[in-house]
Amino acid sequence: MALVAAAKRTIRKRPQPRAAAPAGAGGPSLDEALARFLTHLELERRYSPNTLKAYRTDLRGLFAHLAEQGFEGGPAALDADQVRAYLADIHARTVARTRARKLSALRSFLDYLHREGLVPRNIGDEVLSPKLPTSAPRAIQVDDVFQLLEGAAEDSPEMRRDLAMLELLYGSGLRAAELVSLDLLQVDLRGRSLRVVGKGNKERTVPFGSKAHAALVRWLEVRPKVAGAGETAMFVSRRGARLSDRGLRRRLHRRVLEVALGRRVTPHMLRHSFATHLLDGGADLRSIQELLGHASLSTTQRYTAVSVEHLRAVYDDAHPLGTPKGA
Repeated sequence: MALVAAAKRTIRKRPQPRAAAPAGAGGPSLDEALARFLTHLELERRYSPNTLKAYRTDLRGLFAHLAEQGFEGGPAALDADQVRAYLADIHARTVARTRARKLSALRSFLDYLHREGLVPRNIGDEVLSPKLPTSAPRAIQVDDVFQLLEGAAEDSPEMRRDLAMLELLYGSGLRAAELVSLDLLQVDLRGRSLRVVGKGNKERTVPFGSKAHAALVRWLEVRPKVAGAGETAMFVSRRGARLSDRGLRRRLHRRVLEVALGRRVTPHMLRHSFATHLLDGGADLRSIQELLGHASLSTTQRYTAVSVEHLRAVYDDAHPLGTPKGA
């Protein structure tokens, strides 16, 4: 029991914010509070000089805005409406990433003021972070994909392997890391499916089509001549060991040059194309989520933006009221 009592005495309670002084009471000015805050970041949080400089600049921008609005009080007189007005002011003058940085500095400052008892509540909790726009995944045209997947004049083990890999990248939507980590036992030729180990060590079963099946069979015919003794990897390099992620990208780049595609293509672009072309063909998002191995449907929903752009292009080209090219 004595040990339990001693242990309880050593448990550190979560620090509570100090009681704030009334708004009209004496207290530090905004500049004084900023100086304390920056000292805290430098000595206790070990922030870099560049970060400290950025925080100082961003927060002085807030102070300048408040002064223009006639604000003369200290930290205790701040409220959420004043902060929102400041954010509205910078919205038209800065890009989203700059706004996010400024808000990050502001949130940290307001949190510090609350912990030190200089404001009655944490105003930062009432201010939402701006949502950064996420760029839509880039897909390549179906014709370009077919050009990559067409059989080459050269019928070497390397070419057979490369075509089989491309078939799986586009035909099954695999990540580059998932493809190069495939073992022979993870490929079910009869069932035309793969047992894929994705992010977070999560397994999923992914089907592949007849063209990928044919390409895999052709590769497996020559693989024993290339693979080292006891090598379990499905795809191996000329040295007989498992092909690396870098090796995969190098081979894809070479294939793009061979067919004179005229654009850069990455393994992830083929994965994006797999999802986008499925969506264009009428597949539902839940199924695409399962095939891609996404933990969240929101990640998969990025592809709807790509599909909408495709539909807009179709509309503009085909409908009498569509927007003419170059208009």
